[in-house]
Amino acid sequence: MCRLFSSRRAIIYSETGDPSQVLSVSKVSALSEKVPAGNVGVKFLLSPINPADLNVVQGVYPSKPEIRHDLGTPFPSFIGGNEGLAQVECVGNGVNNLSIGDWVILSKPQSGTWASHAYADAKDVIPVDKKVGEVRAATITVNPPTARGMLSDFRDLVEGDFVIQNGANSAVGQAVIQIAAARGLRTINVVRDRPGIGDLKQQLISLGATHVLTEDELADKSTRGKIKEWTGRKGIKLGLNCVSGKMTTVLAKYLGENAALVSYGAMSKSPLSLPTSLFIFQMRINLEPYLIWLLANTLVCDPLTRRAPDNVA
Repeated sequence: MCRLFSSRRAIIYSETGDPSQVLSVSKVSALSEKVPAGNVGVKFLLSPINPADLNVVQGVYPSKPEIRHDLGTPFPSFIGGNEGLAQVECVGNGVNNLSIGDWVILSKPQSGTWASHAYADAKDVIPVDKKVGEVRAATITVNPPTARGMLSDFRDLVEGDFVIQNGANSAVGQAVIQIAAARGLRTINVVRDRPGIGDLKQQLISLGATHVLTEDELADKSTRGKIKEWTGRKGIKLGLNCVSGKMTTVLAKYLGENAALVSYGAMSKSPLSLPTSLFIFQMRINLEPYLIWLLANTLVCDPLTRRAPDNVA
């Protein structure tokens, strides 16, 4: 029995649009006291807000949640949220690998994690060691697999190779730094200038960053010589872009022949613009869009990803 679920709240919306206009916190229909066989009842501890979550609410993201007719709302509605950390509160018949009190994350995309409680098929949850910590566990299903996939799927990188990325202080950027360092890859990391930039640079270096530059430093003509020295004049095989706009144009010029520029975001809200010469005359770059919504549907069920919580711990 799960009497704890007699009162349930969720952040819902019945139509897509501006999140500030269409989202509401609502009391929704209680879950049945009897846990369905093969399910667990969970209480969400932390449910992050990813920029992609807001894109889903806006209706501009390829991956969409399932519309719900069981919430007791005037209109069929969606529950927002793609990832989060939950605690098992009750266990249905036939579930032998989970116990009350366990921490779990949901592997099924668009599970509606912006809720107080839910029932979930035991096959769709992954146990998490509590040593991982609440914040890391709550954000482990999107950002680390994105970083891992970009470092593995586009170029065969070997120990000592360089990767250059912007948005290096983002969650994905920090995951890239740590995974690259563990693989013996070296990274050139670009961030926006800001107060306390020295502390930020040191923080990224402590994670395993090889070099950290501000956008202004990257654009400075003297930096070209520095990067050639760092790389031993070997071309950089992989560039990662989550910013777009003019600074990505600058970053692309540092890539070597037949490099991949993987674009997975546009935090500047500006178009990605690259000189024709990089594609035609110098034949240097392959532009690779990275579809994180597809990643969420595939990699999260990959065995390595399912082991990610243990690896982080």
